[in-house]
Amino acid sequence: MIGGFRALFAASLLALSSLIVSPATAGVLQCVPFARQASGIDLYGNANTWWGQAEGHYDRGHEPRVGAVLAFSASRSMPVGHVAMVSKVVNDREVLLTHANWSYRGGIERNVRAIDVSPNNDWTDVRVWYGPIGDLGLRSNPARGFIYADAPKRVDQPVQIALAEPLNGSAARHGAF
Repeated sequence: MIGGFRALFAASLLALSSLIVSPATAGVLQCVPFARQASGIDLYGNANTWWGQAEGHYDRGHEPRVGAVLAFSASRSMPVGHVAMVSKVVNDREVLLTHANWSYRGGIERNVRAIDVSPNNDWTDVRVWYGPIGDLGLRSNPARGFIYADAPKRVDQPVQIALAEPLNGSAARHGAF
């Protein structure tokens, strides 16, 4: 019975890993498919393209929220950027992130500390926990902001059309409205 359970468990893990890891990564878990699966934000391509792709499809902003994806910009040390899901908001300048391929190649880290060190308190410069040193990384990382899993809010009020002349004018008499 235990052997059957182990085999079923191993088969389930193998099936799950095939959903997360694309053939291009050759077995190394990347941040993008992990963030997509964890957050439900359905974007593709390099992490540094997510902020632009999200425009018009997802709300974006500079306030941390649980489930949002923090989109890091491309930089010298991160040429294709990075994405990480917010798992907890500690305060307006600190969150816990869950992400892949940061401290260890292909590794998943859950609930690791990230702090906003930007001068305007807008999450455009962030320091993130780095496993090999057991502390926040020595350098900060440029970020664009947060992508929220919610679709953009739409205006629920009907559009009002302004008429060039009042309805009691000639347009109303001639049925031209």
